[in-house]
Amino acid sequence: MLADQYDLPLSTASTTARDAYVQGCHLLLTLYPGAADAFDRAIEADPGFALAHAAKALARFMAGDIPAAQAAIANANALSAGLPARETSHLAFFDRLIAGQTEAALDAGRAHLETWPRDRMVANMCGSFAGLLTFSGRVSRSEELLALLTRLVPHYGDDWWFTTHHAMALIEAGQRTAARPMIERALGQNPQNAWAAHTFAHYCYEDGDPHTARAFLTTWLPTYPKTAPFHGHLSWHLALGELEAGNANAALSLYHQALALDAHSGPPRGKLSDGASFLWRWELAGHPRDPVAWQAMLDFINETFPRAGLGFADMHIALAQAVAGDGAAIEARIRQMEDLLREGRYATGPVVPALARAFAAFQRQDFAAAIAAIEPIMDQRYRVGGSRAQVDLLEFTLLRAYTASGRTDDVRRMLGARRPGPSGIPVVGLAAIH
Repeated sequence: MLADQYDLPLSTASTTARDAYVQGCHLLLTLYPGAADAFDRAIEADPGFALAHAAKALARFMAGDIPAAQAAIANANALSAGLPARETSHLAFFDRLIAGQTEAALDAGRAHLETWPRDRMVANMCGSFAGLLTFSGRVSRSEELLALLTRLVPHYGDDWWFTTHHAMALIEAGQRTAARPMIERALGQNPQNAWAAHTFAHYCYEDGDPHTARAFLTTWLPTYPKTAPFHGHLSWHLALGELEAGNANAALSLYHQALALDAHSGPPRGKLSDGASFLWRWELAGHPRDPVAWQAMLDFINETFPRAGLGFADMHIALAQAVAGDGAAIEARIRQMEDLLREGRYATGPVVPALARAFAAFQRQDFAAAIAAIEPIMDQRYRVGGSRAQVDLLEFTLLRAYTASGRTDDVRRMLGARRPGPSGIPVVGLAAIH
């Protein structure tokens, strides 16, 4: 029987299908373009190859094309009869993932990895920092992610793909010293691994070293296709480094080149989070508002995200609605969140509704109300999902509200308790206090 690159048997007799599937998995897991096309070639060579249909579903899901993902996983399920246990379990995991059943998918993924730990496609969706645990709404998500990957270490060793994600989990758990040599090894083994470039950008951010991040990304990004799904997000990291270093013009240029809606290469959720968070941080740093960019973002939101759903997206939607001063839209979406919460279908709990009201108050310059809304949920802020670099938007907003209110003691208290982080926090008024 043919096998994949991790020696897992595949239910296809076509070497052409197997080779195309392996290539698609490699492209998908290094965040390069062409994965869906490779899976289509695998399906063309063997229409009965169920795992190729499931992989195509994942590629479409990651691109934000949910109808296409649902169609592909339906095709995979239609071919599931008589498959070996590993492939049956693999399909069951992706069926739950595509259906949006986060908890059920997590349970299925963990059980699957207990038996087949080298099934990299499942491990990626459970153990990467864009995976299920990160967006599970759990306060303990970072600890759980590191524990999962630590259990998998004996099965992967010094594998460049695994090492990349293990290093990212260590960084998020505050273990940067252990992570640095791992990132360097992963990049040395596969310099084209966009996940490794991303992990190094996070390492530099957490280490308060924007200059190293800028030097690395300005060299690495030109080697990465502009159409690749992570080009926009890695440009966001570079733009943060420029903001942190005080290079406003360079940061704004990156926004227009890679983060604006018509320039960003990523899926809709990436366009939303990278674009909205940059525009908000730009203003927190004391730079003038771009009303045209914000209006474009609001139009995009109304067309693409008409209803509340994922807390991480809803948090960024709240930023645009707050800037627009559309209190009715904010309250309508909050009601949708709260309805989902009552039904047990909103993993972030009350955190994002509180943040939506905080952002609206902040924009009204009612800083006392913004502070009162943010402070009680700060210990739950990681429930929104995303990395610590992304969640820092909440800390920066609170710091700006403190400075605008003249609450210098709170600024000093917060900075004193803050983890070692960006050496120059781009929040206007902070330097005079700190």
